[in-house]
Amino acid sequence: MPDNRHEITLGVLNAVHDNSNITQRSMAGELGIALGLTNAYLKRCIKKGLIKVRQVPANRYTYFLTAQGFSEKSRLTGAYLAQGFQFYRIARAQCSDIFATCAERSLHRIALHGLTDLAEIAVLCARDHSVELVAIIDPSSQLDSYSGIPVIAEAGSDVDFDAIVITDLGNPQRAYDALTQRFGSKQVFAPEILKIKPADGS
Repeated sequence: MPDNRHEITLGVLNAVHDNSNITQRSMAGELGIALGLTNAYLKRCIKKGLIKVRQVPANRYTYFLTAQGFSEKSRLTGAYLAQGFQFYRIARAQCSDIFATCAERSLHRIALHGLTDLAEIAVLCARDHSVELVAIIDPSSQLDSYSGIPVIAEAGSDVDFDAIVITDLGNPQRAYDALTQRFGSKQVFAPEILKIKPADGS
């Protein structure tokens, strides 16, 4: 996944490019980060010569991208997209390996845990294997279904599945630990890209 620092820097540069009169508070809201962190990144961009600041009446400021700032914005955008594609390629290959393993072990009815970008990749990948996605477990989702697959709040007895694949990007380790404790490590799978530490003895 893209480096978080570079992602925030790109967000700051994009925000200034879109609106030179943007306030730091509005920028923080757009980026979903604290005001203090926004201020720190903005100062860093100014110090690096990526952004120029000009004071206007009523103690307001306007921000402008420099030529160097435009160049850096283009570079970071390219890097972000390239890393995003790399995540997709790696995740798809690893999900494919998991589904192939499940099919070999006659684990055909699969549930996903976490309605995320990784789950969307898994849904596409499952079509190439003799497995059926019977549910997506996500307690925070407001959806009833995704791509024709029921979305449920928890792995209860109302859904019959043979295995669960972790697609949670928020706290995949916690999800894995809880599910392996409940269902056993032989029924729970996770793509290597999530860097999950396997259950003891698995």
